[in-house]
Amino acid sequence: MCDLLNRIWSRPRGEWAHVVRREIPDFAEKVVTELQRGFPEMARLLGNTPVEEAQWALEQALLTCLGYQKESKRKRPAVTSVVTPMPVARARQDLFDVLAGQRDVPDEGLEGLARAAGWPVPDTVQVVVLATPAEAPQLAAALGHALIGTVEGDTCLVVPDPATQTRARLEAALKGRAAAVGHVVTATEAASSLRWARYLLTLAPSRVGPEARAAFVDDHLSALLLLQDESLADALTSRWLGPLEELTPRQSERLEVTLLAWLEGGGAPEAAKLLHVHPQTVRYRLRQIEKLFGPVLRDPRSRFELEMALRSRRLMAHLRSYRARAGRRARSVASSIRPIGVAREARVNGL
Repeated sequence: MCDLLNRIWSRPRGEWAHVVRREIPDFAEKVVTELQRGFPEMARLLGNTPVEEAQWALEQALLTCLGYQKESKRKRPAVTSVVTPMPVARARQDLFDVLAGQRDVPDEGLEGLARAAGWPVPDTVQVVVLATPAEAPQLAAALGHALIGTVEGDTCLVVPDPATQTRARLEAALKGRAAAVGHVVTATEAASSLRWARYLLTLAPSRVGPEARAAFVDDHLSALLLLQDESLADALTSRWLGPLEELTPRQSERLEVTLLAWLEGGGAPEAAKLLHVHPQTVRYRLRQIEKLFGPVLRDPRSRFELEMALRSRRLMAHLRSYRARAGRRARSVASSIRPIGVAREARVNGL
């Protein structure tokens, strides 16, 4: 108990509740084990009650004594000796699958499954998706005993109470790994955080090495919104950027960047600063743009959709270029692999 209190008091006061909830399950398990081992009367008193039930009751009592939850007036139903507790490993996998949206909530509810898993459901969560499963258990422990699972081959961590995990701590834990971090959501919306983190990981370059950094959904919200449906993004650009189609690629590019800078900056001088050109050059290009687009440039809603279309085109071009590079790298790796001949394969297998 002293070790537990020391670990709690060594952290800032704002993190005490998180540390308590993280440490209490292990502490309760050790206490019940020692009581059964050192006091035969305790073992006889428990009788056929599953050990997990005793541990859960002790966890609730400790949390209530420490003031982290109110004492429940509703008594927990007694468990008969014929009930077999779900193994913790299976319960954790089932809990992850429910949070990830891969299976329905069981009849006993999320809280019952969480108790069997020894993983109290937090108010909020944040999902981390790893490009490789290396050191996932160590990362899970460093991130507040995160829940580990896989979704279509991707290793994912459901981080509890992300408010206690500052961004700096997350970045430090994930440094040198290709990973994406979802937005903070309630536990029932964990599948949304997971979905956007997985999508962001497919868009971000797979950098490896000591300088690799995790990508955060919070840093790319507008881009993810624009890219969530590529067909709609193409329809948006086709509708609003049609007047540029008659120009040469060079002319179109020049007017596109000028129009976007003007929409972002709000005027010719501001656009000139963004483009590092003379304001008179911007005014000349804006006259060309006005001839192409006409009065829509004076309508706020049209300007908003024009900016969305321009940004969508830039993002789509970047995405397609990235996918093309990734495809070329994959083909290059595949072509460099020489098939092993039958004789060579026999020697390798020792036959």
